Amino acid sequence: MMMSRLLAAILAALLIVPAAATDAELAKLARASGTPDIPGLKVVWLAPWGDVRSARPWRNIIVHQTEGPAGSARGGAAEQSKNPTRRGVTVWVETDGTVYWAVAENLVPTHGDGANRNDNKYIDNRPTYRQVVRDNSIGVEFAGNYPDVAAGPTEAQVAAWKILVKVLRARYDIPLDRVYAHNWIDYKDARYCEGCWLATLARTWGE
Repeated sequence: MMMSRLLAAILAALLIVPAAATDAELAKLARASGTPDIPGLKVVWLAPWGDVRSARPWRNIIVHQTEGPAGSARGGAAEQSKNPTRRGVTVWVETDGTVYWAVAENLVPTHGDGANRNDNKYIDNRPTYRQVVRDNSIGVEFAGNYPDVAAGPTEAQVAAWKILVKVLRARYDIPLDRVYAHNWIDYKDARYCEGCWLATLARTWGE
């Protein structure tokens, strides 16, 4: 079940040709302020973008998955917006692909566990151990892996991620090799690999 759902999501992302901007147009939009319309993405702006030069100097992207049901991204983002530094992330992605930008770019939500993984199980942890932390990493939370935590992302989430990761990387000038799954940098739930498919897809898609 998990594998078929993941394969369907990957194939959908590879085959989808959304009404998206070119890379150059997307890069220009990614440096904007306010609440820009980003082709191919439905974004609910709970916290509009400011001047990108005033944002935190985000150096990494950490991909999270929550054990909430469908619909939990909306609620999680709303709570995060009210209390930006609570445990959570800046960006939430619902099962239908809707992106919720919940927190102003100069604020730091509480996410990650201090980059405590150093066993090199998934990646070389020498450059990540105690270095890829909440203060320098923007977090993206994908909702919906409940009750099956190993279910993986939906097709709509994968399609949204394909555009969203380009936007985040362009806005904050984040290299491709600094897109991390939460499980790659922290010891997490052993039942599944949190964020691993999505981070791997981002790296597979490349520049």
